[in-house]
Amino acid sequence: MNFFERAYCLYCFEEIKPEITWESLFLGPEERPLCEDCSSKLERIEGEMCRTCSRPFSGLVESFKKGDICLDCFRWEESTDWRGVLEKNISLFKYNDFLKEVMARYKYRGDYELVKIFVPDFKKALRPITYDCLVPIPLSTERLYERGFNQTEALIREAGEKFKSVLQRVHSEKQAKKSRRERMESPNVFTMKSDIKELAGKTILLIDDIYTTGTTLRQAAAVLRQAGVKNVLSLTIARG
Repeated sequence: MNFFERAYCLYCFEEIKPEITWESLFLGPEERPLCEDCSSKLERIEGEMCRTCSRPFSGLVESFKKGDICLDCFRWEESTDWRGVLEKNISLFKYNDFLKEVMARYKYRGDYELVKIFVPDFKKALRPITYDCLVPIPLSTERLYERGFNQTEALIREAGEKFKSVLQRVHSEKQAKKSRRERMESPNVFTMKSDIKELAGKTILLIDDIYTTGTTLRQAAAVLRQAGVKNVLSLTIARG
């Protein structure tokens, strides 16, 4: 007799064998979005890392480190225009080949269910962070039409959290097609939807999918800071 409903991996669709314990017999099996094999391919960011952007230091050559921050963050903080704009970024996973394929299916091929892979770690990461409001990075109208949903807002909703959509984005060339220098020198693509006075003096936690150069998050943070926000942090699924 089977006491448990069959569960399948959201990525490879293999059946997930339930772990039978006394707790699972009384409370039901723990929901697992991935099978053991697929779950093992997600590399959580742990150990020594950049204190500003969560870039793992493991395997990073010494010339790309400046004390406890990476060279990229050191360069951002050298600029008077960007110094202190984004206080800290926290990323959950390394952007390895497996996660790239998961994100491609999620973002570009409309596999909405894959968001459930990230929800447990996202909720866990939120707990120790002190903030007043979650603000998702928006898509442009054109990009939203292409994809059908905002992948960042979907993550927040699936986690059962509230957020404020106070930013709007101008349509531009995809950041993935630009070099690092082009990203850093590109004009700000964000504006405030309106004068949000209740955010003045608050701490905002920006939510996005991938931190690559940090340009997108810093541009959004700059607009929020100009609107009177006191501090801006960010939380992303992956660190590229």
